Amino acid sequence: MGTPNDQAVLQAIFNPNSPFGDIDGIELGEDTEAEDDDRTFPQAQLEQSKALELQGVKAAEAGDFGTALERFGQAISLLPERASAYNNRAQARRLQGDVAGALEDLERALTLSRGRGRAARQGFVQRGLLARLQGRDEDARRDFEQAARLGSPFARRQLVLLNPYAALCNRMLADMMGQLRSPRNGR
Repeated sequence: MGTPNDQAVLQAIFNPNSPFGDIDGIELGEDTEAEDDDRTFPQAQLEQSKALELQGVKAAEAGDFGTALERFGQAISLLPERASAYNNRAQARRLQGDVAGALEDLERALTLSRGRGRAARQGFVQRGLLARLQGRDEDARRDFEQAARLGSPFARRQLVLLNPYAALCNRMLADMMGQLRSPRNGR
């Protein structure tokens, strides 16, 4: 299902135990705004919302996007001012091909998070990935820069990939390594 990159992105987004972006398990490093400020929400509703999100994540990991979207929608209905469920629903929508819906959810998540915390970091990374998929590299670069400032190692790697000089160097290095592995016969 999907490309290896889609699988990696899905794992990163729907792994509730690690922040989005830590695709290969790299720890976050110095990120002073790693957590969202959930103190403003009533504790009982917050716990219920988080439980619904976790159910949605598990459904999405199992490929049941209908149930995932339903759970994320319930979490949003319960706490419409909390950004996290919008990020999760955005990814499920994108995986179903609803890019417009995903972008709408990401804009809402970024507005609610005021560009701070884990929800903002996830929102910027996801919006950056969508921009890359659409060939809007400058928009992607801006979003990845924001996410990198919030501590995303994944965003930092994407910024390197978006650098045309780095891409050229990587291609040249790959060519050289290929020649070293299989030297031409008849020298």
